[in-house]
Amino acid sequence: MHIGKPLSYPVFVALVFAFTTVATIADEVKRISVNSYEFAYVEQGQGEPVVFVHGGLQDYRMWSEQLRKFAPHYRAIAYSRRNNYPNEVSPEGTPDGAADVHGEDLAALARALGFSRIRVVAHSSGAHAALFFAAKHPDMVTSLAVNEPPALGMLSGLPNSAEILKEFASLAPAREALKLGDVQRGIPMFVDVVGGPGAYERRSDADKKMNLDNVASYQADAIKRPRPIFTCDMAKAITAPTLLSDAERSPRLFHHVLDQLEACLPNRERIEIPASSHTVTVDNPNAYEQAVLAFFAQH
Repeated sequence: MHIGKPLSYPVFVALVFAFTTVATIADEVKRISVNSYEFAYVEQGQGEPVVFVHGGLQDYRMWSEQLRKFAPHYRAIAYSRRNNYPNEVSPEGTPDGAADVHGEDLAALARALGFSRIRVVAHSSGAHAALFFAAKHPDMVTSLAVNEPPALGMLSGLPNSAEILKEFASLAPAREALKLGDVQRGIPMFVDVVGGPGAYERRSDADKKMNLDNVASYQADAIKRPRPIFTCDMAKAITAPTLLSDAERSPRLFHHVLDQLEACLPNRERIEIPASSHTVTVDNPNAYEQAVLAFFAQH
């Protein structure tokens, strides 16, 4: 086996400095005041902005791997939504499911950062918020990638909507546990309903800590329901190219929602992420990232 020459000290120092600088940029938490609320965010890369919007029981940390993958091509920004870590949080605060409020926060955040138009990558309840944002501010969206938004309003009027919604009836015990403050029981129950049996146990310790750090918005959700309604007419207002993604092993409810979005959105493509359940960024991140990057490159 051939062993090359050892790195000279200046080259070694330069490489260490470069790596440290990139890591620092990605990990440095910044803050910005928007709509009378202070939001935490991180960013990496330069150029056209891509804003990442996390789902429930999550925060900006869920996108750490995606920031690294998108940074060579874009200015990648991940922020924590209202009432999520490390922002100010409270069970009496904004619910996770207040998609209209979170959508307006996204618009205001983009403007505060100096962007007139952005690309958006969003997951679950963050994707629901991104739909509200794109419908109300279509001129601000270059392109949009949404993964399994719980936009249950899209099911209204379907002859089998009651049957479809029964699939999520098992969430009631999880919501009740969270409402009572029993987070140690409520969080695993919720994750296993959305992600499938055993989903919580398969999560890393870091992801479990992130879930616990963000329980306040879900407690608020359990207390303050119902959610805002996203409709087909609202979807028709979204003119930007939109990538709809669902996961191979997700609850069928998400697939039904995407069926309706696919019928209503004027400019959309749809993909299924194989070998994954709801949180595709954990189960099959490479397939998801490649799909979104390819879509953005074309639109």
